[in-house]
Parts: sequence; structure tokens; C-alpha cells
Amino acid sequence: MTLTPDLVERFVAIVGEKNALSDPHDIEPYLIEPREKFGGRTSLVLRPSEVEEVSSILKLATETGTAIIPQGGNTGLVGGQMPDDSGQQVILSLSRLNRIRAIDPSGNLAIVEAGVVLTMLQEAAENAGRLFPLSLGSEGSCQIGGNLSSNAGGTAVLAYGNTRELCLGVEVVLPTGEILNDLRYVKKDNTGYDLKDLFVGAEGTLGVITAAVMKLFPLPKGKGVAYAGLASPEDALKLLSVAQSHAGPSLTGFELMPRIGVEFSVAHTDGVRDPLEAPHNWYVLIDISSSRSAEDARETIEAILVEAYETGLVEDAAIADSTAQEKSFWHMREAMSHAQRPEGGSIKHDISVPVARIPEFIAEADAAVLELIPGARIVSFGHMGDGNLHYNISQPVGADKEAFLARWSEVNKRVHDIVRSYKGSISAEHGIGQLKRKEMSETKSPVALDLMRRIKKSFDPAGIMNPGKVI
Repeated sequence: MTLTPDLVERFVAIVGEKNALSDPHDIEPYLIEPREKFGGRTSLVLRPSEVEEVSSILKLATETGTAIIPQGGNTGLVGGQMPDDSGQQVILSLSRLNRIRAIDPSGNLAIVEAGVVLTMLQEAAENAGRLFPLSLGSEGSCQIGGNLSSNAGGTAVLAYGNTRELCLGVEVVLPTGEILNDLRYVKKDNTGYDLKDLFVGAEGTLGVITAAVMKLFPLPKGKGVAYAGLASPEDALKLLSVAQSHAGPSLTGFELMPRIGVEFSVAHTDGVRDPLEAPHNWYVLIDISSSRSAEDARETIEAILVEAYETGLVEDAAIADSTAQEKSFWHMREAMSHAQRPEGGSIKHDISVPVARIPEFIAEADAAVLELIPGARIVSFGHMGDGNLHYNISQPVGADKEAFLARWSEVNKRVHDIVRSYKGSISAEHGIGQLKRKEMSETKSPVALDLMRRIKKSFDPAGIMNPGKVI
């Protein structure tokens, strides 16, 4: 459908002129995504503030065949929030649906709208004496609706699960304009299909999430963070087992980092330093959250490291002595992806494999990548505790950036073929978006793909919801 002046006026009338952006300067921020990999054009950005406005927008879009691109904080890494180059697709920004409708400490839940920034929910929960555990590098700008639509992961999945596990229910506007109120307030509800799971992780292809009920947890009474140097991923895997045996559910983070990743973070991030005196081939970051006390968290960390030293798993380690030190340890890990930019082009992978096979995967993938691109610098880091690695590859020193990045698909295929052989996932937490559509078709079974297409057609027969993404 052509976005005619008359049709634009009808959309603008729904949200009001000041909440409908058409000036290219005002629209520009909505067309810039973090990796600058996906371009796109639009002549209209709509910014509703009520669910009824979203309903009217989608109803009109279905009637006129106008494509709608839902967008949250615009932090997605696979292009799921970006329009195509036609200029005929309308961006639907959820940023003004940003109310925290309720915090219920007794019930350990929060009712929040899609545009609530993640840090806002974290702070509101903490002010109520509760924890909202989702934590991402983009938490200062990403929004709950986008977290749900992409089923975001982050650093606390080991203990608390993905965003899907943190959600009890959703409010969704369907492409027809119908409003599905599936805001559930209880953990046990065995009344048929769990409809929320159709929308969580669907990347806006089935409808628009406008609000959700999210789980909260008691605030930890103590934290312990340790940073350890060791020889190999095999030793890191053994250390994970030691940490789990001592900490059990108190183990809230276990991050694996290579030496080169630490070097990049130290070289290119203000305030980051390696707390260990000598270099090590690999490092882990261990995070403990105690429901008892700070002393209990410290004792648990110490018990883990004592056993690790006695069995030769750890070469050196440092335990954070303050909240500031805890943050500095985590800052090194969180800066690792951004610290690759000054080193030139980087080919990214967001994969997961069975935890027990992580060392084997790293060895096999490294050999395959270096065979393709001798001198490539492999920065394989991430959430070892749940099997999710950000297997990133920086260009060889002195290489041509554009020539290196031109091999993105070739390298992706080689790495993802190995992931598939391990029964892993080619998208652990970033989603499919535009980036991985073709590869998903090679990964999912024909039956699974057919079911997904049938669900899409059933919910969105006019094909207006985020076309060109996922399916």
C-alpha cells in the first residue's frame, strides 16, 4: 500500500500531530541501529501513549495493507526493529507507553507498559525491596516490550531464566486492532494454551505487546563477585561444576572471557583494568547472590576458590571487596563487545551449545575460522553457565575492513554448521530479525517452519506486522 498524504493524515489523527514524526531530522534516530548494519527508510513514525491508540493504528493498517514496524529502544542487533528501503513502512514507537502500572511486593510482580526502560523497572523494583533480575548491556535504553519481543537473555539467565521465564502474562494488540488482555497475576494457571508464549520472542510479527506482568524476586542480602584466571575452557567447565556444587541457586553469573577480550576491554574502555598481576589464557567472572548475608556470599566465593586452587583449576583470582569493585569486574565483561570496534571489523555470532561441549565447540570453531581467515582474532566470550557464547571474530591486524566484513556470510555458515552439529542454536538471545532469516530456514525442521507460517497467517493474514522479519 502506498503511504499517500490522505492515509498519513488518518494515521496522524490517531496520535495527534506532535506524536507523529515526518521530518527527516526527527525520524533519523529511529533509523540508526547499534551495528549500523541495517539501513531503512520511512516517512512516518507514530508514537502512541495508550493501548487504544495502538489498536486504532493496527486496525487502520490492516484495512489499508500498511506495514507496521514496532520499535522499542532500538537496541536490537539483528535488524528486527528496522523498516525496509521502500519508505512505505510505518515505524510504531512504543516509547510513550512507559508507565509502571503497579508494583506488588507481596505478590512479587510488576505490571509495566512496553515502553518502560529496563533500568526504570530495576530501580522501581529495588525501591519496593524487590529485584527484577534481567540485566543487559543496553539496559539504560532498551525497553520491556523489546525485551519480551526478542526474549532477551543477559547475564542472569543462569539463575533466573530468559525474559520469557520472567513474564506471567501480556497485553497485546492484534493486527486486527483487537486487544488481548492476558495479564495474568498468578504463577499457576492451567487454563488451556499459554498465549503469551506466542508473542514473547515473536519480534513483533504477530502483534504488538503493550504491557506485561513481570516477576520480581526478593533482593539479595549479600553479593560476592570473583574474577579468576585459568588455563583453558576445559578448566572453566570444571570450575563451573565446583561453583554449582557450593552455591547451588545462589550462583547468578558465570562468564567466560578470553585473554584477547580482556586486552581489548582494558585498551579501549575508560576505567577498566585487569585486577590480576599476570596474564592468563582465559578468565571467568563468578557472581554469587546470597539470600542470607554478605558474609555468606563471601564465604561461598572463598569456598569455591579454595577448592579450585587445591585442584589446580585456577591460576590466580581476585575477590571484589566493595560494590565499586564488583561493578568494575562486571564492567570489563560488559565492555568486551564494544571494545572490539576500535580493532576494526568484527563478524558476530550469538550461539548456544550444550554447556558440557563448550570447550569442544571453541576448539573446533577456532580451527575452522583460522583455516578460513588466517590471523583472525577470535573473541569468544559470554554466559558459559547457560551455554551461550558471543563468538566474535575481529579482523586480522592490518587487514582491509570491508574485505573482511564481506566474508560475514561465509564465516557465519561455517560457524553455524558446527553449532548445528552440536544440536545448538544459531540465535541464543538476540533473535532472528533480518540477519538470520535464511539460516533459520536451514535450521528449523520443515514441520516447525510450516507451523510458524500457519500461525503467522492466522494472526496476520494481511501481512502487515513487521514483514521481512523472522518468517
